[in-house]
Amino acid sequence: MTLEKTQLNELHWLMEMLHNIDVGLVVLDKDFKIQIFNGFMENHSGLLPREVKGELIFNLFDEIPRDWFTRKAESVFLLKNKAFTIWEQRPYLFKFDSYRPVTGSADHMYQNTTFIPLLSSTGEVTHLCLLVYDVTDNAVHKQNLKKANEELAILSQTDGLTQLFNRTHWEECLLAEFKRWGRSQNPSSLVMLDIDHFKNVNDSYGHQVGDEVIRHISALIKQHVRETDVCGRYGGEEFAILLADTGLKNAYIFAERLRKEVEAAVVKYNDIDIKYTISIGIAEVDESIQNHEAWIECSDAALYRAKESGRNKVSLHPKQS
Repeated sequence: MTLEKTQLNELHWLMEMLHNIDVGLVVLDKDFKIQIFNGFMENHSGLLPREVKGELIFNLFDEIPRDWFTRKAESVFLLKNKAFTIWEQRPYLFKFDSYRPVTGSADHMYQNTTFIPLLSSTGEVTHLCLLVYDVTDNAVHKQNLKKANEELAILSQTDGLTQLFNRTHWEECLLAEFKRWGRSQNPSSLVMLDIDHFKNVNDSYGHQVGDEVIRHISALIKQHVRETDVCGRYGGEEFAILLADTGLKNAYIFAERLRKEVEAAVVKYNDIDIKYTISIGIAEVDESIQNHEAWIECSDAALYRAKESGRNKVSLHPKQS
């Protein structure tokens, strides 16, 4: 076999390989006109190589942001260095449908793209090669893992019955608020509330009805608080609400509104109608309170006074000089 024929065979094998690899390959000239368009690109775009040859890439794929792509490409031409874009920065360069059976839920193919300068025999960069990698499986798995971790983080902070924050998390929030108050001196109030005679509900109707009452008060709390407030279950039938940037007077207005709505409500469970009330204690943080545990104790003491004085009341922790 002659040298020329051997070289032609090798070139044929090379072109066949480039056409059939499971990676997108596009070669552009300096005017961004397509010179080579392999089988991967053909299969996913539906365009034949002969149809795209000599065409401006932006005319065929209008999803490519022209200004961004031009800046990226010109740096490759000028510096003669590779450039990259990954799916976390830009989900795709070419908007192809995803065909992966495992990640069929993806709306599109996630892509990593490499920009490679192609040099002539004189050392001048005359063309640009784009290598497009389908990374949909990796992207979807990473997104699912991130979502699962976020959901797990929420679960670790949430009380299962009430969907309010659990004690560990809201105490962490209370500690952070106490430290913030130490710096800013902005008013903040802690509301503690307890369901009156809750043991009687469980003893008379059973724990399922008791759970329904707890869910009911939890839903009312969530309806009344602001996004900046932190509400959680302290334990059993006792709840805590941190009202940031709220003084004692406004905290009292909030608590009275919640108390009256609970008093007027009826909890229905099958054919059982339950009416219940709550007692509430409020403490505004001040100089007499040395730490967040003491803040809880002050609010809890006010709650105890509300229960001792007849229940279904709001009691305030007096500020100390």
